Amino acid sequence: MKITGNKILITGGASGIGLGLTERFIRENNTVIICGRRESALQEVVDKFPAVITRVCDLSVEAERIELFNWVSDNHSDLNVLVNNAGIQQWMTIADTDFFQRAKVEITTNIEAPIHLTSLFINLKSLNTIINVTSGLSFVPFTKVPVYSATKAFFHSFTLSAQHLLKSKNIEVIEMVPPALNTDLGGIGLHDAAPPVSDFIASVFQQLKEGKSQLTFGFSEAMVKASPEDLKNAFNRLNVNQG
Repeated sequence: MKITGNKILITGGASGIGLGLTERFIRENNTVIICGRRESALQEVVDKFPAVITRVCDLSVEAERIELFNWVSDNHSDLNVLVNNAGIQQWMTIADTDFFQRAKVEITTNIEAPIHLTSLFINLKSLNTIINVTSGLSFVPFTKVPVYSATKAFFHSFTLSAQHLLKSKNIEVIEMVPPALNTDLGGIGLHDAAPPVSDFIASVFQQLKEGKSQLTFGFSEAMVKASPEDLKNAFNRLNVNQG
Protein backbone atom coordinates (compact mmCIF):
# COMPACT_ATOMS: atom_id res chain seq x y z
CA MET A 1 0.00 0.00 0.00
CA LYS A 2 1.26 3.46 -0.79
CA ILE A 3 1.19 5.76 2.23
CA THR A 4 0.34 9.08 0.57
CA GLY A 5 -2.09 10.38 -2.03
CA ASN A 6 -5.02 8.14 -1.11
CA LYS A 7 -8.68 8.83 -0.47
CA ILE A 8 -9.54 6.72 2.56
CA LEU A 9 -12.74 5.81 4.40
CA ILE A 10 -12.16 4.88 8.04
CA THR A 11 -15.15 3.45 9.89
CA GLY A 12 -15.20 4.44 13.54
CA GLY A 13 -12.62 7.09 12.74
CA ALA A 14 -13.54 9.53 15.50
CA SER A 15 -12.00 7.70 18.46
CA GLY A 16 -9.42 5.16 19.54
CA ILE A 17 -7.42 3.42 16.83
CA GLY A 18 -9.63 4.99 14.16
CA LEU A 19 -8.74 8.49 15.31
CA GLY A 20 -5.07 7.56 15.47
CA LEU A 21 -5.24 6.34 11.87
CA THR A 22 -7.13 9.46 10.84
CA GLU A 23 -4.47 11.75 12.31
CA ARG A 24 -1.58 9.86 10.75
CA PHE A 25 -3.12 9.45 7.31
CA ILE A 26 -3.82 13.19 7.22
CA ARG A 27 -0.22 13.88 8.19
CA GLU A 28 0.87 11.65 5.31
CA ASN A 29 -1.11 13.84 2.84
CA ASN A 30 -4.16 11.66 2.29
CA THR A 31 -7.81 12.67 2.00
CA VAL A 32 -9.68 11.06 4.88
CA ILE A 33 -13.38 10.35 5.29
CA ILE A 34 -14.60 9.08 8.64
CA CYS A 35 -18.00 7.78 9.67
CA GLY A 36 -19.60 7.13 13.03
CA ARG A 37 -22.89 7.21 14.88
CA ARG A 38 -22.36 10.42 16.85
CA GLU A 39 -22.28 13.71 14.95
CA SER A 40 -20.76 15.46 17.97
CA ALA A 41 -17.77 13.11 17.99
CA LEU A 42 -17.25 13.58 14.26
CA GLN A 43 -17.41 17.36 14.69
CA GLU A 44 -14.70 17.23 17.36
CA VAL A 45 -12.39 15.62 14.81
CA VAL A 46 -13.24 18.26 12.20
CA ASP A 47 -12.54 21.00 14.74
CA LYS A 48 -9.03 19.59 15.12
CA PHE A 49 -8.52 18.51 11.49
CA PRO A 50 -10.69 20.69 9.22
CA ALA A 51 -9.77 18.70 6.11
CA VAL A 52 -11.52 15.57 7.40
CA ILE A 53 -14.76 14.66 5.64
CA THR A 54 -17.45 13.14 7.87
CA ARG A 55 -20.60 11.09 7.46
CA VAL A 56 -23.01 10.10 10.22
CA CYS A 57 -23.77 6.41 9.88
CA ASP A 58 -24.88 3.62 12.20
CA LEU A 59 -23.09 0.62 10.73
CA SER A 60 -25.27 -1.79 12.70
CA VAL A 61 -28.14 -0.88 10.35
CA GLU A 62 -28.01 -2.52 6.92
CA ALA A 63 -29.85 0.32 5.17
CA GLU A 64 -27.37 2.87 6.52
CA ARG A 65 -24.43 0.81 5.26
CA ILE A 66 -25.99 0.86 1.80
CA GLU A 67 -26.63 4.61 2.08
CA LEU A 68 -22.97 5.13 3.05
CA PHE A 69 -21.77 3.24 -0.01
CA ASN A 70 -24.16 5.11 -2.32
CA TRP A 71 -23.04 8.45 -0.86
CA VAL A 72 -19.39 7.57 -1.42
CA SER A 73 -20.15 6.35 -4.95
CA ASP A 74 -21.92 9.60 -5.78
CA ASN A 75 -19.55 12.03 -4.07
CA HIS A 76 -16.18 10.28 -3.71
CA SER A 77 -15.99 7.78 -6.54
CA ASP A 78 -12.18 8.02 -6.44
CA LEU A 79 -12.04 6.43 -2.97
CA ASN A 80 -9.33 3.77 -3.06
CA VAL A 81 -8.90 2.59 0.56
CA LEU A 82 -11.49 1.13 2.93
CA VAL A 83 -10.51 0.69 6.59
CA ASN A 84 -12.89 -1.62 8.44
CA ASN A 85 -12.08 -0.38 11.92
CA ALA A 86 -15.40 0.16 13.74
CA GLY A 87 -16.12 -2.38 16.45
CA ILE A 88 -17.58 -2.81 19.92
CA GLN A 89 -16.46 -4.88 22.89
CA GLN A 90 -18.89 -6.23 25.49
CA TRP A 91 -17.60 -7.40 28.87
CA MET A 92 -20.08 -10.11 29.90
CA THR A 93 -20.62 -13.75 30.74
CA ILE A 94 -22.80 -16.34 29.04
CA ALA A 95 -24.94 -16.52 32.21
CA ASP A 96 -25.96 -12.84 31.99
CA THR A 97 -29.68 -12.45 31.39
CA ASP A 98 -29.07 -10.02 28.50
CA PHE A 99 -26.16 -12.00 27.06
CA PHE A 100 -27.76 -13.00 23.78
CA GLN A 101 -29.15 -9.54 23.00
CA ARG A 102 -25.77 -7.94 23.62
CA ALA A 103 -24.02 -10.68 21.66
CA LYS A 104 -26.24 -10.02 18.64
CA VAL A 105 -25.27 -6.34 18.64
CA GLU A 106 -21.60 -7.27 18.84
CA ILE A 107 -21.88 -9.81 16.01
CA THR A 108 -23.72 -7.31 13.81
CA THR A 109 -21.15 -4.56 14.34
CA ASN A 110 -17.98 -6.64 14.31
CA ILE A 111 -18.84 -9.21 11.63
CA GLU A 112 -21.91 -8.39 9.58
CA ALA A 113 -21.05 -4.72 9.02
CA PRO A 114 -17.47 -5.08 7.72
CA ILE A 115 -18.38 -8.08 5.56
CA HIS A 116 -21.26 -6.12 4.04
CA LEU A 117 -19.10 -3.05 3.49
CA THR A 118 -16.44 -5.17 1.84
CA SER A 119 -18.97 -6.68 -0.56
CA LEU A 120 -20.26 -3.19 -1.40
CA PHE A 121 -17.01 -1.27 -1.75
CA ILE A 122 -15.22 -3.77 -3.98
CA ASN A 123 -17.62 -2.50 -6.65
CA LEU A 124 -15.81 0.85 -6.66
CA LYS A 125 -13.48 0.73 -9.65
CA SER A 126 -10.94 2.87 -7.80
CA LEU A 127 -10.70 0.63 -4.72
CA ASN A 128 -7.28 -1.01 -4.41
CA THR A 129 -6.79 -1.54 -0.67
CA ILE A 130 -8.82 -2.85 2.27
CA ILE A 131 -7.47 -2.73 5.82
CA ASN A 132 -9.27 -4.96 8.32
CA VAL A 133 -8.69 -4.29 12.01
CA THR A 134 -8.79 -7.57 13.92
CA SER A 135 -7.18 -8.19 17.33
CA GLY A 136 -4.57 -10.16 19.23
CA LEU A 137 -7.62 -11.88 20.71
CA SER A 138 -8.23 -13.38 17.26
CA PHE A 139 -5.59 -15.93 18.26
CA VAL A 140 -6.25 -16.41 21.98
CA PRO A 141 -9.60 -15.47 23.55
CA PHE A 142 -10.07 -13.37 26.67
CA THR A 143 -13.09 -14.89 28.39
CA LYS A 144 -14.30 -11.60 29.86
CA VAL A 145 -15.12 -10.66 26.26
CA PRO A 146 -16.16 -14.04 24.82
CA VAL A 147 -18.15 -12.83 21.84
CA TYR A 148 -15.73 -10.03 20.96
CA SER A 149 -12.87 -12.53 20.91
CA ALA A 150 -14.89 -14.86 18.68
CA THR A 151 -15.88 -12.08 16.27
CA LYS A 152 -12.25 -11.09 15.85
CA ALA A 153 -11.25 -14.71 15.22
CA PHE A 154 -13.94 -14.82 12.54
CA PHE A 155 -12.73 -11.54 11.02
CA HIS A 156 -9.14 -12.79 10.98
CA SER A 157 -10.24 -15.90 9.08
CA PHE A 158 -12.36 -13.85 6.68
CA THR A 159 -9.42 -11.51 6.04
CA LEU A 160 -7.17 -14.42 5.05
CA SER A 161 -9.81 -15.59 2.57
CA ALA A 162 -10.31 -12.05 1.25
CA GLN A 163 -6.58 -11.68 0.66
CA HIS A 164 -6.75 -14.69 -1.64
CA LEU A 165 -10.12 -14.03 -3.26
CA LEU A 166 -9.56 -10.37 -4.11
CA LYS A 167 -6.21 -10.84 -5.83
CA SER A 168 -8.06 -11.23 -9.12
CA LYS A 169 -9.55 -7.74 -8.63
CA ASN A 170 -6.10 -6.29 -7.79
CA ILE A 171 -7.31 -5.34 -4.31
CA GLU A 172 -4.74 -5.66 -1.55
CA VAL A 173 -6.17 -6.79 1.80
CA ILE A 174 -4.14 -5.89 4.89
CA GLU A 175 -4.79 -7.21 8.39
CA MET A 176 -4.09 -4.80 11.24
CA VAL A 177 -3.81 -6.74 14.50
CA PRO A 178 -3.78 -4.47 17.57
CA PRO A 179 -3.25 -5.63 21.14
CA ALA A 180 -5.12 -3.96 23.99
CA LEU A 181 -4.39 -0.24 23.76
CA ASN A 182 -5.21 2.74 25.95
CA THR A 183 -8.65 3.45 24.49
CA ASP A 184 -12.21 3.36 25.81
CA LEU A 185 -13.01 0.12 23.96
CA GLY A 186 -15.21 -1.98 26.26
CA GLY A 187 -15.61 0.85 28.77
CA ILE A 188 -13.86 3.90 30.19
CA GLY A 189 -10.79 3.05 32.22
CA LEU A 190 -10.59 -0.64 31.38
CA HIS A 191 -7.44 -0.25 29.30
CA ASP A 192 -5.72 2.66 31.03
CA ALA A 193 -2.59 0.58 31.69
CA ALA A 194 -2.27 -0.54 28.06
CA PRO A 195 0.20 0.97 25.56
CA PRO A 196 -0.78 4.29 23.92
CA VAL A 197 -2.41 4.32 20.51
CA SER A 198 0.38 6.58 19.21
CA ASP A 199 3.01 3.85 19.72
CA PHE A 200 0.87 1.34 17.85
CA ILE A 201 0.23 3.75 14.96
CA ALA A 202 3.93 4.54 14.60
CA SER A 203 4.73 0.83 14.44
CA VAL A 204 2.06 -0.17 11.94
CA PHE A 205 2.91 2.70 9.59
CA GLN A 206 6.50 1.58 9.54
CA GLN A 207 5.27 -1.92 8.67
CA LEU A 208 3.06 -0.47 5.91
CA LYS A 209 6.11 1.27 4.46
CA GLU A 210 7.87 -2.11 4.50
CA GLY A 211 5.04 -3.62 2.46
CA LYS A 212 3.76 -6.01 5.12
CA SER A 213 0.24 -7.45 4.83
CA GLN A 214 -0.15 -8.30 8.52
CA LEU A 215 0.56 -5.47 10.96
CA THR A 216 1.25 -6.43 14.57
CA PHE A 217 2.48 -4.86 17.80
CA GLY A 218 3.51 -6.15 21.21
CA PHE A 219 1.10 -8.82 22.46
CA SER A 220 -0.46 -9.29 19.03
CA GLU A 221 2.95 -9.86 17.44
CA ALA A 222 3.68 -12.54 20.03
CA MET A 223 0.30 -14.23 19.44
CA VAL A 224 0.73 -14.26 15.65
CA LYS A 225 4.08 -16.02 16.07
CA ALA A 226 2.99 -18.30 18.93
CA SER A 227 3.09 -22.09 18.85
CA PRO A 228 0.04 -24.11 19.98
CA GLU A 229 1.68 -24.55 23.37
CA ASP A 230 2.42 -20.83 23.58
CA LEU A 231 -1.23 -20.06 22.81
CA LYS A 232 -2.41 -22.48 25.48
CA ASN A 233 -0.14 -20.83 28.04
CA ALA A 234 -1.25 -17.35 26.96
CA PHE A 235 -4.90 -18.40 27.35
CA ASN A 236 -4.21 -19.62 30.89
CA ARG A 237 -2.39 -16.40 31.81
CA LEU A 238 -5.12 -14.18 30.35
CA ASN A 239 -7.94 -16.05 32.01
CA VAL A 240 -6.54 -17.01 35.39
CA ASN A 241 -9.29 -16.82 38.04
CA GLN A 242 -11.90 -16.22 35.31
CA GLY A 243 -15.13 -18.19 34.99
